[in-house]
Amino acid sequence: MNATDLKNRTLDLRRLVEYGAGAVVSRTLVDTPAGTLTVFAFDEGQGLSEHTAPYDATILVIEGEGEFTVGGVVHKVRTGELLIMPANVPHSVRARQRFKMLLIMIRGRAPG
Repeated sequence: MNATDLKNRTLDLRRLVEYGAGAVVSRTLVDTPAGTLTVFAFDEGQGLSEHTAPYDATILVIEGEGEFTVGGVVHKVRTGELLIMPANVPHSVRARQRFKMLLIMIRGRAPG
């Protein structure tokens, strides 16, 4: 199913990406100049090293629990919970257990 096939239908985010052994698997659902929607599946022990983004990065955990370190503060985010990571603040992701998330990036100028 390509990105066009995803429009105008109800989607079960958990089924749009499968876990890979020892891997982080992602699938971009929307990629426009205004922003992106990407679903990720993290196998246990996997993660993303510390980095920054020029825009706020919003994550919604759709299965399991992820560990997010934002500006040195650790957040455990569980199924159905949302975390907004501020622009230009270092953050990283770690999977203590398998989990899936939706990353929402809206490009634009942050206020103030």
